[in-house]
Amino acid sequence: MNDLVLSTARRRRLERQLRQTRDVRVFQRTLAVLEWSRGRSVVDIAQILRVSRQSVYRWIDAYGESSDPNALLDDDRPGHPRRWSGECSEWLEALLTHSPAELGYPAANWTVPLIQTVVRLCIGEQFCSRTVRRELQRGGYVWKRPRYVLAPDPEREKKTPNSPRNSAFAASLCVAC
Repeated sequence: MNDLVLSTARRRRLERQLRQTRDVRVFQRTLAVLEWSRGRSVVDIAQILRVSRQSVYRWIDAYGESSDPNALLDDDRPGHPRRWSGECSEWLEALLTHSPAELGYPAANWTVPLIQTVVRLCIGEQFCSRTVRRELQRGGYVWKRPRYVLAPDPEREKKTPNSPRNSAFAASLCVAC
């Protein structure tokens, strides 16, 4: 019934892949192959992993043909082409070298909505806030809350008892004693 027999080395490679992978799909596939080799039924594996039996059979067949854990990895999938290009990244980097006030915007710091507006006006593309944040992170930019600093008090010296101006007076009092 179970024609997949794993050698110790192959089992170790699968167990290593199971520990090291960050992809849930690869984890499921690797676990399914390991459980199948231990004698668990396909129905049980499918119920545990909440997948179809056919999926489990495909994973076992894929591994059985090559005996390579990489056979369980995802293939590249064609998806929606990225609209954010390298030119957009260069443009964003050039934009962030200037403050919004220099460019005529009534803001002290760049915000994602402000960057979205400028990108839409200058490049003609509308990107969602997640895309802008992701590209800022890729560029190494970190968002930090602005720190508000009060202007120094011009009358601080008069208010503090040990100010340099009053220290000479205090020293003269001590000498007199």
